[in-house]
Amino acid sequence: MSADSIQRNEFLSLLFHNHHGWLSAWLRKKTGCQHRAADLVQEAFARILLLPDPRQLEQPRAFMVTTATRILIDEQRRRLLEQTYLDALYRLQGDDPVCADSPEQIMQAVQALDAISTMLDGLAVKPRRAFLLSRLDGLGHAEIATELGVSASMVKQYLASALGHCYRLLYPAAA
Repeated sequence: MSADSIQRNEFLSLLFHNHHGWLSAWLRKKTGCQHRAADLVQEAFARILLLPDPRQLEQPRAFMVTTATRILIDEQRRRLLEQTYLDALYRLQGDDPVCADSPEQIMQAVQALDAISTMLDGLAVKPRRAFLLSRLDGLGHAEIATELGVSASMVKQYLASALGHCYRLLYPAAA
Protein backbone atom coordinates (compact mmCIF):
# COMPACT_ATOMS: atom_id res chain seq x y z
CA MET A 1 0.00 0.00 0.00
CA SER A 2 1.25 3.47 -0.81
CA ALA A 3 1.64 6.17 1.81
CA ASP A 4 -1.03 8.16 0.02
CA SER A 5 -3.60 5.36 0.26
CA ILE A 6 -2.73 4.80 3.93
CA GLN A 7 -3.31 8.49 4.61
CA ARG A 8 -6.59 8.28 2.70
CA ASN A 9 -7.69 5.22 4.66
CA GLU A 10 -6.69 6.81 7.97
CA PHE A 11 -8.61 9.96 7.06
CA LEU A 12 -11.71 7.94 6.12
CA SER A 13 -11.47 5.94 9.34
CA LEU A 14 -11.20 9.14 11.38
CA LEU A 15 -14.06 10.73 9.44
CA PHE A 16 -16.25 7.72 10.11
CA HIS A 17 -15.27 7.58 13.78
CA ASN A 18 -15.88 11.31 14.34
CA HIS A 19 -19.11 11.73 12.39
CA HIS A 20 -20.94 8.40 12.21
CA GLY A 21 -22.81 8.81 15.50
CA TRP A 22 -23.72 12.41 14.78
CA LEU A 23 -25.00 11.63 11.27
CA SER A 24 -26.96 8.62 12.56
CA ALA A 25 -28.66 10.78 15.20
CA TRP A 26 -29.42 13.52 12.67
CA LEU A 27 -30.97 11.04 10.22
CA ARG A 28 -32.84 9.21 12.99
CA LYS A 29 -34.46 12.53 13.90
CA LYS A 30 -35.30 13.21 10.23
CA THR A 31 -36.69 9.75 9.44
CA GLY A 32 -38.03 8.59 12.79
CA CYS A 33 -36.52 5.15 12.20
CA GLN A 34 -33.12 3.96 13.40
CA HIS A 35 -32.92 1.21 10.78
CA ARG A 36 -33.67 3.54 7.89
CA ALA A 37 -31.22 6.05 9.35
CA ALA A 38 -28.52 3.35 9.50
CA ASP A 39 -29.10 2.51 5.83
CA LEU A 40 -28.90 6.18 4.88
CA VAL A 41 -25.68 6.69 6.87
CA GLN A 42 -24.16 3.72 5.09
CA GLU A 43 -25.18 5.16 1.70
CA ALA A 44 -23.78 8.59 2.62
CA PHE A 45 -20.41 7.12 3.63
CA ALA A 46 -20.39 4.96 0.51
CA ARG A 47 -20.71 8.12 -1.57
CA ILE A 48 -17.84 9.69 0.35
CA LEU A 49 -15.72 6.64 -0.47
CA LEU A 50 -16.37 7.31 -4.17
CA LEU A 51 -14.90 10.81 -3.98
CA PRO A 52 -11.53 11.13 -5.74
CA ASP A 53 -9.93 12.65 -2.62
CA PRO A 54 -12.20 12.87 0.44
CA ARG A 55 -9.35 14.57 2.33
CA GLN A 56 -10.23 17.75 0.46
CA LEU A 57 -13.53 18.03 2.33
CA GLU A 58 -13.26 21.28 4.23
CA GLN A 59 -16.59 20.89 6.03
CA PRO A 60 -17.36 17.18 6.30
CA ARG A 61 -20.60 17.63 8.25
CA ALA A 62 -22.00 20.08 5.72
CA PHE A 63 -21.10 17.65 2.94
CA MET A 64 -22.71 14.76 4.82
CA VAL A 65 -25.91 16.71 5.45
CA THR A 66 -26.11 17.68 1.77
CA THR A 67 -25.40 14.11 0.68
CA ALA A 68 -27.90 12.60 3.14
CA THR A 69 -30.55 15.14 2.11
CA ARG A 70 -30.05 14.22 -1.55
CA ILE A 71 -30.33 10.54 -0.68
CA LEU A 72 -33.60 11.24 1.16
CA ILE A 73 -34.94 13.18 -1.83
CA ASP A 74 -33.93 10.40 -4.23
CA GLU A 75 -35.55 7.82 -1.97
CA GLN A 76 -38.77 9.85 -1.73
CA ARG A 77 -38.87 10.38 -5.49
CA ARG A 78 -38.33 6.67 -6.07
CA ARG A 79 -41.10 5.74 -3.60
CA LEU A 80 -43.50 8.16 -5.29
CA LEU A 81 -42.60 6.75 -8.70
CA GLU A 82 -43.13 3.20 -7.44
CA GLN A 83 -46.49 4.08 -5.90
CA THR A 84 -47.62 5.82 -9.09
CA TYR A 85 -46.62 2.76 -11.10
CA LEU A 86 -48.42 0.41 -8.71
CA ASP A 87 -51.56 2.58 -8.80
CA ALA A 88 -51.54 2.58 -12.60
CA LEU A 89 -50.93 -1.17 -12.67
CA TYR A 90 -53.83 -1.75 -10.28
CA ARG A 91 -56.15 0.40 -12.42
CA LEU A 92 -55.14 -1.52 -15.55
CA GLN A 93 -55.52 -4.95 -13.99
CA GLY A 94 -58.69 -4.32 -12.05
CA ASP A 95 -59.82 -7.51 -10.34
CA ASP A 96 -57.93 -9.87 -12.68
CA PRO A 97 -55.15 -11.45 -10.61
CA VAL A 98 -54.02 -13.53 -13.60
CA CYS A 99 -52.49 -10.39 -15.14
CA ALA A 100 -50.63 -9.49 -11.95
CA ASP A 101 -46.95 -8.68 -12.41
CA SER A 102 -44.43 -10.52 -10.27
CA PRO A 103 -42.45 -8.55 -7.68
CA GLU A 104 -39.40 -8.88 -9.96
CA GLN A 105 -41.30 -7.39 -12.91
CA ILE A 106 -42.53 -4.54 -10.75
CA MET A 107 -39.00 -3.88 -9.49
CA GLN A 108 -37.61 -3.89 -13.04
CA ALA A 109 -40.32 -1.51 -14.23
CA VAL A 110 -39.75 0.86 -11.33
CA GLN A 111 -35.98 0.78 -11.93
CA ALA A 112 -36.52 1.55 -15.62
CA LEU A 113 -38.90 4.41 -14.79
CA ASP A 114 -36.44 5.74 -12.23
CA ALA A 115 -33.62 5.64 -14.79
CA ILE A 116 -35.78 7.49 -17.33
CA SER A 117 -36.79 10.06 -14.72
CA THR A 118 -33.18 10.61 -13.69
CA MET A 119 -32.09 10.92 -17.31
CA LEU A 120 -34.74 13.56 -18.01
CA ASP A 121 -33.99 15.56 -14.85
CA GLY A 122 -31.68 17.96 -16.66
CA LEU A 123 -34.28 18.96 -19.25
CA ALA A 124 -36.41 22.07 -19.14
CA VAL A 125 -40.08 21.47 -18.30
CA LYS A 126 -41.56 21.75 -21.79
CA PRO A 127 -39.05 19.53 -23.63
CA ARG A 128 -39.41 16.95 -20.85
CA ARG A 129 -43.21 17.08 -21.03
CA ALA A 130 -43.16 16.90 -24.84
CA PHE A 131 -40.88 13.87 -24.72
CA LEU A 132 -43.10 12.07 -22.19
CA LEU A 133 -46.28 12.90 -24.10
CA SER A 134 -44.70 11.57 -27.26
CA ARG A 135 -43.07 8.42 -25.89
CA LEU A 136 -45.39 7.39 -23.07
CA ASP A 137 -48.76 8.71 -24.22
CA GLY A 138 -48.15 8.22 -27.93
CA LEU A 139 -49.36 11.70 -28.86
CA GLY A 140 -48.47 13.25 -32.20
CA HIS A 141 -46.81 16.63 -32.67
CA ALA A 142 -50.10 18.48 -33.19
CA GLU A 143 -51.63 16.97 -30.05
CA ILE A 144 -48.55 17.79 -28.00
CA ALA A 145 -48.55 21.34 -29.39
CA THR A 146 -52.15 21.77 -28.24
CA GLU A 147 -51.38 20.29 -24.83
CA LEU A 148 -48.36 22.56 -24.30
CA GLY A 149 -49.80 25.64 -26.00
CA VAL A 150 -46.99 25.90 -28.54
CA SER A 151 -46.58 25.37 -32.29
CA ALA A 152 -45.93 21.97 -33.86
CA SER A 153 -42.50 23.16 -35.01
CA MET A 154 -41.66 24.06 -31.40
CA VAL A 155 -42.66 20.52 -30.40
CA LYS A 156 -40.16 19.20 -32.96
CA GLN A 157 -37.47 21.37 -31.38
CA TYR A 158 -38.42 20.16 -27.90
CA LEU A 159 -38.25 16.52 -28.98
CA ALA A 160 -34.93 17.04 -30.75
CA SER A 161 -33.59 18.72 -27.62
CA ALA A 162 -34.80 15.85 -25.41
CA LEU A 163 -33.35 13.20 -27.71
CA GLY A 164 -30.04 15.08 -27.91
CA HIS A 165 -29.98 15.35 -24.13
CA CYS A 166 -30.55 11.59 -23.75
CA TYR A 167 -27.94 10.79 -26.39
CA ARG A 168 -25.30 12.93 -24.67
CA LEU A 169 -25.98 11.20 -21.35
CA LEU A 170 -25.83 7.71 -22.87
CA TYR A 171 -22.81 8.37 -25.11
CA PRO A 172 -20.71 11.12 -23.49
CA ALA A 173 -17.61 10.27 -25.53
CA ALA A 174 -19.50 10.71 -28.82
CA ALA A 175 -20.88 14.09 -27.78
